[in-house]
Amino acid sequence: MKKKIILTASFIIAILVILIVLANLLKKEENENNRFRILTSFYPIYVMTLNITDGANNVEVSNMAEHLTGCIHDYTLNTSDLRKFENADVFIQNGKGLESFTDKIIELYPNVKIINSAEKVDNIIQDEEVNAHIWLSIDNYIKQLNEVTEQLVNLHPENKTVYTNNKNIYTEKLNNLKSEYETLNISKNKAICLNEALEYLLKDVGLETTTIETDHEQSTLSAKNLKSVIEQIKQENIKVIFIDKNDSDKTADTLAQETGAKIYNLNSGMSGNDNKDDYLRIMRENLELLKNIEF
Repeated sequence: MKKKIILTASFIIAILVILIVLANLLKKEENENNRFRILTSFYPIYVMTLNITDGANNVEVSNMAEHLTGCIHDYTLNTSDLRKFENADVFIQNGKGLESFTDKIIELYPNVKIINSAEKVDNIIQDEEVNAHIWLSIDNYIKQLNEVTEQLVNLHPENKTVYTNNKNIYTEKLNNLKSEYETLNISKNKAICLNEALEYLLKDVGLETTTIETDHEQSTLSAKNLKSVIEQIKQENIKVIFIDKNDSDKTADTLAQETGAKIYNLNSGMSGNDNKDDYLRIMRENLELLKNIEF
């Protein structure tokens, strides 16, 4: 009889354990289903969104492009990228034409809300086409931050207080960084830039920059264009050549050898780690580099 009672008690305990496990699984599934899933286009927008959503309840932020991916201007969506849109509630993009694939996303995933961070950015560098690398101007980046926060509050009002407070905190940090940039005394100096992504940063610090568009992966120029740039550097006595730290330095090396100009590697902030302070770190490193340039 005692043996039978023990077996019965063991059976009841086992049932209770199973019920507890099932309840936890159901609760986890419910929490997963209630999550507000945000997908960002690439790294600068990802970092911004991490700051806005820090500490928010039931929010999941992921990045479409890998963190080590550079500019997505000519990015081709792959199957893995498209899968990320299947469960997304909102897609946050840079805008100004940088994400050339947006129309395809709208067609394939009409239920995904799209936030254009550049909606109210009007400080645009434009030649034959709009330069979409607007985040490298701190003023522009703050405008993007404001737009994304406003749209997230509209789409997910339950976290309004968190989003708004985080935006205010991040804005203060950005304004402090902007004040540091304003202490630079390098305006009116001349430079050559081999990556248009850096134009907004160089414009903000007042440099008179000639930007030469190149193939970024190889940073190449035709022989004719190379000769023309060398002549300009010599005639205008330009001492500085800017390239992105992730670009090839082949063309820059040739220009430097032919003219005596010095190469400086700035960071366009298009890749990094899962760190919400990475934009601040990158821009502060750029600031330190600019402080020590010999024009």
